[in-house]
Amino acid sequence: MSKKRPDIKKLEDKAVEIREDILNMLGKAGSGHTGGSLSLVELLLTLYFYEMRHNPENPGWDKRDKFILSKGHGCPALYAVLADAGYFPREWLWTLRKMGSRLQGHPQKDISMGIEASTGSLGQGLSIACGLALSAMLDSNKAVRTYCLMGDGELQEGQVWEAAMMAVHYKLDNLCAIVDWNKLQIDGWVKDVMGIEPLNKKWKAFGWEVFEADGHNFESIMEAFNKARGVKGKPAIILARTVKGKGVSFIENQAGWHGIAPKKDELKRALEELRKG
Repeated sequence: MSKKRPDIKKLEDKAVEIREDILNMLGKAGSGHTGGSLSLVELLLTLYFYEMRHNPENPGWDKRDKFILSKGHGCPALYAVLADAGYFPREWLWTLRKMGSRLQGHPQKDISMGIEASTGSLGQGLSIACGLALSAMLDSNKAVRTYCLMGDGELQEGQVWEAAMMAVHYKLDNLCAIVDWNKLQIDGWVKDVMGIEPLNKKWKAFGWEVFEADGHNFESIMEAFNKARGVKGKPAIILARTVKGKGVSFIENQAGWHGIAPKKDELKRALEELRKG
């Protein structure tokens, strides 16, 4: 059954605001991961403002859906969306990576802030998600769904595929994985570092139900989630085609922007470009 669709124009406007917050956070911090944070925005907004059952006023609600950001270095995007959803004050964003801040360079588990797991060691998030999904199933709480967002370069980790087998073995149809399929990682193009294609056929061969989506198109993402929610007897995965550094022309598709923050002049240019659309 499809959920009520939110106002797409409002989500698109919100995506611009979230990207501005990401860039300002990173600019103030002077360090962090720009490219892989900008590629996540529409996926996270769809999760928190359409797909998932959650309550910022009661973050520990036992019926909440769970989200694991396996590519933890993309946490500036997650922090910006969590703040917008009401989990903590927006002013906290400007403390990213500062001494004593609750917003570290990779997520640290804090249910009160909406963060379900400490992540960043790539390849581990899907295992965590499998455990949460299996726990819900064993507790006869199958209506609680678990979502795990991974990077495509992260799929080079063997642990991902061990977890993929586990999810199928236990028929975890309350689990939905998402791949930020931007085709770049810190050392360059994924295909050059260690090829992972054909992703669709590989996940199908492991027994998953596979869907593809335009990771920057809200309608496409929502349609994929609707289909994934209807899968029974096995887990589902959404391969979301994205652009690393989305929204800023001189950052898009540049591996060099994986782990650096914009300098003052670059930040000014990037924000101007985003505001012009």
